[in-house]
Amino acid sequence: MLSVAMLAGCAAGTEGPQPSPSATSPREAAQTDVAPLRGLVVPKGTLEHASIAAKIDNHPLARPQIALDRTDLVFEELVEGGMTRYVAVWHSDIPDVLGPVRSIRPMDPDIISPFGGIVAYSGGQDRFVALMRQTPVYNAIHGQPDTEATFYRSDAKPAPHNVHVKATELLAEHTDLAAPRKQFNFAADLPSSTAVRLGTRTAVVNYRFSDYSFGTWNWDAPTSAFLRSQQGAPDVDANGARLSATNLIVLRVPVTVALDIPKTEMIGSGEAWVSSGGATVRATWTKKSAASTIALIDDNGVAVKLAPGNSWIELIPLAGSVEHTAPTAG
Repeated sequence: MLSVAMLAGCAAGTEGPQPSPSATSPREAAQTDVAPLRGLVVPKGTLEHASIAAKIDNHPLARPQIALDRTDLVFEELVEGGMTRYVAVWHSDIPDVLGPVRSIRPMDPDIISPFGGIVAYSGGQDRFVALMRQTPVYNAIHGQPDTEATFYRSDAKPAPHNVHVKATELLAEHTDLAAPRKQFNFAADLPSSTAVRLGTRTAVVNYRFSDYSFGTWNWDAPTSAFLRSQQGAPDVDANGARLSATNLIVLRVPVTVALDIPKTEMIGSGEAWVSSGGATVRATWTKKSAASTIALIDDNGVAVKLAPGNSWIELIPLAGSVEHTAPTAG
């Protein structure tokens, strides 16, 4: 049953598109870059390498996952049995090890193509692997000759939830691959983000993919981030720290099913909500092709600007639900 809390924005903005965050002087600009997937200012030349996307397991036996706390972006998607998996993307902070990785699904080429770089996964049905191989992304697949040195099974978890990737070593084998392009628009800082300027105050975001997969994001002012829970429990990384997001992006997406495999339809448009700084603004998402980035346009027709930092993107089926709750008075 669809249950969506509609958000009324604050005063309408009238400004046109603004540039991404930049240094404040020509000298500083010559010494810095802007991280394309986080919007943070970084020293010049430090991110001139490819990104690594990986198909990350979200089965209870796979938790806690390794290095989800260090991602630039995480997409959560519906798979079989009402469960979810992640497409996680690392660029600003490449971990030594990430995982566990699982098999590819039919929507993943449309999600991963805009990043270029590398995609790491454990395999999959031939038809889905073929689709992924047709993209401009290097396919690093468990069990292949080119990944013998960088993929391994851990004894810490049972198979198939134990395939890990030596990410820094994998990246070092592919120095010829280009850095990703910018995926979203970023404000210069948190107060300048679209959600903070124009949005409605938000304390809690509840989401539901299915009766099995559901969770909550709670705004945490001390850390300026939304903290993640799933299935009623805090969601933590391998070090026990709560997973969090500077930006929470919710896209309402159609899901089709063929031969019992759900496919999130990423080419098209639909409703979206963007939460940053404890506030949420309604938007429309559009993706024109597999290679296109996801455009987010607010109700005033202006491109949404995220706060600099990491982002989680919840790909909520039309049959699922999302609800945004305002802070309680007092």
